[in-house]
Amino acid sequence: MQKIVVNGVDGNFGKLVAEYIQEMIPKSKLIFTAPKADALEQYAALGIETKVADFNSPSELAKVYAHVDKVLLISMPFVGAKRRQAHKNFVEACVKAGVRQVIYTSVLSAGNPFNPSIENADHGYTEAIIQNTDLDYIFLRNSLFAEAFISDYFRAVNNYENSIEKNMGDGRVWFISRQDAAYSAACALSDDQLHKEILNINGLESFTYADFLKVGNEVTGNQIGYVKKTDQELYDYFDSIGVPRNTDGDFSKSPIQATSEGMVTFGTSVREGYLDVPVSDFYKLTGKEPTTVKYMFEHKDEFMLGERHTTEK
Repeated sequence: MQKIVVNGVDGNFGKLVAEYIQEMIPKSKLIFTAPKADALEQYAALGIETKVADFNSPSELAKVYAHVDKVLLISMPFVGAKRRQAHKNFVEACVKAGVRQVIYTSVLSAGNPFNPSIENADHGYTEAIIQNTDLDYIFLRNSLFAEAFISDYFRAVNNYENSIEKNMGDGRVWFISRQDAAYSAACALSDDQLHKEILNINGLESFTYADFLKVGNEVTGNQIGYVKKTDQELYDYFDSIGVPRNTDGDFSKSPIQATSEGMVTFGTSVREGYLDVPVSDFYKLTGKEPTTVKYMFEHKDEFMLGERHTTEK
């Protein structure tokens, strides 16, 4: 086995992959990258090879990926043309460097052009440009991370609110833990039997948002209700509390570390059924069952969203 690269180990998701992969692959086979050298010091101290990765420069990236076998691309934490260009730079660098396989963290229904999520265009684009090269690949199409919704639940509790407004209607989601999604990425990196695979990384059961709140209320003893909103009503609400529309906005005063465009259009996707995908490849890939929503509520301190991390220079 040649070297395996984990990009973005300075981010929330990347840190988890970095933790899990060390239990699966010898450190001598690993390369961890981040946009800034200081984020890599802790891994260098462990004896892991580290490199600074500049996603704005395909030629420099190609040097980072020279003589490696597999590379994990964790979707960039910004949306739109900037992310698509960064992902394009990554793919070009992998081709130039002769990388054998790319593992990409995508989203459910990324291949569906009618999915209204603003995120979907970026993921579908990235999958397509990878497939239009000679690169081998594994696409991990993740469901929505439960941590985002658990964090929002306890935000409402801590603010003494008695309801949460969503535009998800009665659509269903197979929530997955971010920890489980990161574990699946580590498993994909360590698996030499999978080639040109598209895997759905789903939770154990589907939930409407009302179902999700019911579990939270039963575990915590709170009584948080669900107020169904239209897309525009939800945009107006997020605007009123200072949530940025997109990733170019100011998150310093936002009570939610996500964009309103991302949340609203994901809600539309849920309402219209695009994330109700009753097929999960999680067990096949990892050999274990995904974490339940009930368990996550019972151990909430382990499943909060955390601070927002961008991985740009």
